[in-house]
Amino acid sequence: MTLKQRDKKHLWHPLTQHKLHPESIAIIKAKGCILTDENGNEYIDAIASWYTCMYGHCNDYITSRVSEQMKQLDQVVFSGFTHEPAVKLSEALINILPDNQQKIFFSDNGSTSVEIGIKMALQYHFNNGEKRNTLIAFEDGFHGDTFGAMSVSGLSVYNGPFEEFFLDVKRIPVPNGENLEAILAQLEKISKDHKVAGFVYEPLVQGAAAMKMHDVNDLNAILQFCKSNHIITVADEVMTGFGKTGKHFASLHMETKPDVMCLSKALTGGLLPMALTTCSQDIYDAFYSDDIGKGLFHGHTYSANPLACTAALASIELLQTEAIQSNIQRIITSHQTFGEHIKKHPKVKGIRQSGVIFALDLDVEMQRYGNLRDKLFKFFMDHGVFLRPLGNTIYIQAPYVVTETQLEKIYQVIEEALDIV
Repeated sequence: MTLKQRDKKHLWHPLTQHKLHPESIAIIKAKGCILTDENGNEYIDAIASWYTCMYGHCNDYITSRVSEQMKQLDQVVFSGFTHEPAVKLSEALINILPDNQQKIFFSDNGSTSVEIGIKMALQYHFNNGEKRNTLIAFEDGFHGDTFGAMSVSGLSVYNGPFEEFFLDVKRIPVPNGENLEAILAQLEKISKDHKVAGFVYEPLVQGAAAMKMHDVNDLNAILQFCKSNHIITVADEVMTGFGKTGKHFASLHMETKPDVMCLSKALTGGLLPMALTTCSQDIYDAFYSDDIGKGLFHGHTYSANPLACTAALASIELLQTEAIQSNIQRIITSHQTFGEHIKKHPKVKGIRQSGVIFALDLDVEMQRYGNLRDKLFKFFMDHGVFLRPLGNTIYIQAPYVVTETQLEKIYQVIEEALDIV
């Protein structure tokens, strides 16, 4: 019996309607940018397995470091204990984060990092004697699948059955370079009519909204408004963090820095699950008290797992190497060249790019998880490239170690796919 057949007996996959999609592709090996299935077929991982394996699958530098660490210390409770991998990781991170970030709180995944960010924003005001219970978020944002993260997400395809249970969230449009005045007017009204605790946002690129990109200067103006109204800014950099936008973090493109940042995905190079919520000294100080009730009473069993910390530290070291930084610039240039070429295609409605993130919109109406999307996905896989279209958007976010030959194949297969639309 094949792995694919055995899978169907007991496993329930994420983002899957199993009656419509009963088959899963069984991957048995991954190295660099290549996934290999149980039949020996190879696929270029053009989205770094949901933007995680940015230094390539089974990166020898990361795996060797983790292998050594697991012989020394595998797991220990992080409440009341500490250890060298966590301390060294904190020191390395503070060196590359925006300079206002001073404290780091560990959790398990992107959703929990946002959940903690929301808690920090709400409890910050509570601890300071002010009850603020409204949050602001962008339309079409996505921040995860736990309840707080869902509350600030705007994609009803994921959230529909649960919306009556959500926190109080007011949504504003994404700034596009032309609508800032209207957004600021809306923010003025919201802040007058509601007690706003925080603004949760994906800086520069909304991943699940099909790589929707927004204006740097306008976002900076929104952040300045929040600062002037004592609204805690929570930057969800789960997707954009660690080099994706050309800088270490998307927040570094803006002059106004967030109060809180949420990190995961590429944090550990895709090797192990881990997340961080970082914050400024001002946020931390609101929880620092003789009153035990003012503490942030949130915890996860595997918080600051030594192996995951080691993987993250190795990943950050790789990110700062000349080789990876050079690769990032090479990918950016290659995307720009491909973009200039493909934007002239009659079936392409538009293109956009932020760093190594490239997206093109097809000039056709498509359901997010419809038949045409499935047809495109199958075409890509049949031609040896793993891409996951989001509705009529095809996007690339390949590992930093992708070769020019592999990039050219990705571009070629995308262009060939336009003929079946």
